[in-house]
Parts: sequence; C-alpha cells; structure tokens
Amino acid sequence: MIKQALISVYDKKYIVDFARFLSSKGIKLISTSGTAKLLRDNGLEITDVSAITGFREILGGRVKTLHPSILAGILARREDQLEELYSLGIEPIDIVVVNLYPFEGVVKRGAELEEALENIDIGGVTLIRASAKNFKDVVIITDPEDYGTVEKEIESTGDVSYEARKSLAIKAFAVTSRYDSIISNYLDGSRTPKYFLVGGERSLELRYGENPHQIASAYTTSGISVLSAKQIQGKELSYNNILDLDIAWSLSRSFEKPCVSVIKHNAPCGVAVAEDILSAFNNAWQADPVSAFGSILGINRELDEPLAKAIDPYFVECIICPGISEGAVEVLRHKKNLRILVHSNFYQLPEGLEIKGIQGGFLIQEWDTGDVKEFKVVTETPLEETLKDDLIFAYKVVKFVKSNAIVVAKDGKTLGIGGGQPNRVDSVRLAISHAGKDSSGAVLASDGFFPFPDSVEEAGKAGIKAIIQPGGSIRDKESIEMANKYRVAMVFTGMRHFRH
Repeated sequence: MIKQALISVYDKKYIVDFARFLSSKGIKLISTSGTAKLLRDNGLEITDVSAITGFREILGGRVKTLHPSILAGILARREDQLEELYSLGIEPIDIVVVNLYPFEGVVKRGAELEEALENIDIGGVTLIRASAKNFKDVVIITDPEDYGTVEKEIESTGDVSYEARKSLAIKAFAVTSRYDSIISNYLDGSRTPKYFLVGGERSLELRYGENPHQIASAYTTSGISVLSAKQIQGKELSYNNILDLDIAWSLSRSFEKPCVSVIKHNAPCGVAVAEDILSAFNNAWQADPVSAFGSILGINRELDEPLAKAIDPYFVECIICPGISEGAVEVLRHKKNLRILVHSNFYQLPEGLEIKGIQGGFLIQEWDTGDVKEFKVVTETPLEETLKDDLIFAYKVVKFVKSNAIVVAKDGKTLGIGGGQPNRVDSVRLAISHAGKDSSGAVLASDGFFPFPDSVEEAGKAGIKAIIQPGGSIRDKESIEMANKYRVAMVFTGMRHFRH
C-alpha cells in the first residue's frame, strides 16, 4: 500500500496536478524547499524533508536529502527490514518523484566551470539510484510524462504493478547513466575524450536490421535527428529506410536552392537543384530513373500538390521534407505503404559526433559539414565562370557518395554517379558511362585526389570541361598536365570528402 511520497523536482511540469492526485488518495507528501513552496502555494499540505530528518538544509542547499532517515525509508526491504526501520522511528517512502538539475542545458549555453559544477545534482541522483535499486517496493518517477501512467495504475488498483515499477527503474538508471556521461565528457573537455560515454533512448523497435535475421532498434541521443521527424503516413520504418532517410535529409538540406535528392542503398542516384522544387524533382529523378525505383526522396521545400502529382506515378519508399500541403496529402493518401516524414527542424545541422561501430568498439569523429567556399585553379586551361556553380554543386553531392566517389554534373543536376569502387578510375568510368553523351561540357567532382593521371584522361576523352578535387597527390603535376592536354580546367579545394 502506498502511504508516503517524496517529491523533489527541478522541472516542475505537471507536478502540482500529480501531487494533488497523490494527496487525494491519502498519500502523505514530503518535499524539499523549492518544490515544497510551489505545492503549498497551490493549497497542498506538505511535510518538509527537514521535519523528517531533524536537520535543516545546509551549504546553500547542497545537502538536503542525503540523510539516513530519507535513504533508509527508500532502501528498506518491506519483506524483512520494516521492523528495524520502525524501531528507528523511520517511515517507509513508497514513491519518489525526482528530476535533476539541468546540467546539459547549462553547459550547452556556454556556462563557466563554477556554474556548471553547481548544476551537478548529487542528492537527486542518489535518490533515483536508491529508489530504482529497491523498485519492488518503491516507485521511482524521473520524467513528468510518466505521471499519467502512475495515476492510471493507482486509480485502477490502488498500487503500481511490478512491471510498471521495473520499467520506471530501468528508465531511472538510464537517466543517471546519461547524466554522468554528459558530466564526464564535459569535464574532459576534449572533442574525443578518454572515456567516451554515450546514452541513447530507443525510439523504434524495428522488425529486423539490414537483413531479416538481424535484430535491430533505432535510438536517439541528443540533438535533432532523422528520428525527430513526424511520420504522417505509411507503414513502419525499416532499418534500411532510416539509413537512407538520414542521407536524403542531410544531402537535400545542404542546398539553399530548391533541391531533391533520390537515395538508394545509402547513396544518391540522382540530385538536382532548380528555381522551383518541381523542376528539381524531375531533373533528379531523370538522372537515373532505373535506380530511382523504390528510392527515398529528400525534398528541401514544402511538398505541394503539383509535386505530389509528379511523384504519384512512381514507386517511392519514403519521403522526408520540411512540410506538406493538404492537397499533397490527398494526392498521395492512396499510397498506403509510402512513408512520409515531415521534419520541423529540417535545416538544423547535426550536433555531437558521428559514431561508427566496429567489432569490440567504435570510432568517433566530427560530422563532415565542411563546404568549399573557395578553390584554386591549377591548370593553364582557365575555368569558365559559368561552370563554377556546377563545380560547387557536384562537390557538395560527392561527399555523400561512397568512396571512391565521382559525380558528373551539368546545369544543377547529376548526370552520372560512380561510387564504392576500390580504384578511382573505375568510379570515373562508371560515372561517365551513366552520363553518356551528356558528359560533354559537364563538370566532374572527386572526393579524393587522383593518384594517377588516368582518371583525368578518361574525363578529358569524355568531354568534361572542368574537374574539382582536393589535390594533394604526389602525382598532382601529372594530372594537371593531362588536364591541360585535354583543355580541361581543374581546381583544388584542399578539402577531402571520403565516405566509408
């Protein structure tokens, strides 16, 4: 039977209503200073923690709940330790409602060390861990969104089920684990700290992973992700859908102009920018209509009715966009399997670090958000002014293609994409073969330098007018000479864009 609850919260969302509910069930409420004042101001009868401990808050509130009278009331096993507890004049505490000082928010806004340290919660973490350890006898609530669940259980049975208690305890330990990881990473101060700790919350239980025999789930950490998007239509997302949506979103938001990216197997098969989003879609789709079958679309403008009508005849797995009109929803409603995701923070850049798993560990690195603002013409052949926009466009696209990566582009659209080849010249040949005769007068982007001049020779033979690449090969001079031979302008960026 639940008789007593301890409430000590920083985030006071919903707390007055929840405390009022507990009080209405005859549950005695104990609280700390700030929370107690709020609850009293709203007409609730509250017992101060100091009245239980016989010890006032000290050190400016640093020590409030760290006392045997509180911790024993939480940790006592009801089956065999109540007699000892009562002999000490201590009453058991059956519900603990705690959330923590906002350390993460404080350090994100650039607080100084002293302010950050003051926002490391000690008492709250102790209460959470003690309650979660004894979850069979104590209900621990760390999230205001869980108040309703507990209310329903108490309203229905007068108690909280074992399953709900255990679930809340699991969440509680995850909260303290993540909290400590943020503190550890902050105090280290390095972008790649010695002890890299990361916590995630499961957003989706997936049917399977990359293949049906693999178990998988999707997790969010902090910041905005593709999983933050709202799915408004279609069947559940798959593991592969999420990977492709992430690329589609990341690529299409890279451009200010209206852009559509067509993604298949975690790589672009068609990308285009244009003055309007409908033209961008048509150009991106026609870049490789065979590969586009069953693809994922990234659209960086509202999906309107004319665009929806253009998409409707084709088989598309998923769409991610910043908004969608009512007319577009009606046009695509009949496609029951088409997953449409609307992302309210479509243009926000990724936070934190990129994490890639390896057997027995993982790698971390900064996200590749680098864009080329300037480049150096290294050939005698001058660069035509009209080709600059296409060079920048192609170089933005190439960083989303698996290395060795090559993109052939013209007039703001990809004509051929070659990626994932062990040698660069094969990727060049693949991209040029996709582009066909349209290679003549186009530009070519490479994510890495050319180790030999053969790639430049292939480009020159195909009629490529300009090449953009990072440079840095010991044979750069040979590649430059080959470019001059074919009257191809070549520029160096000094920024590589490998993707593995």
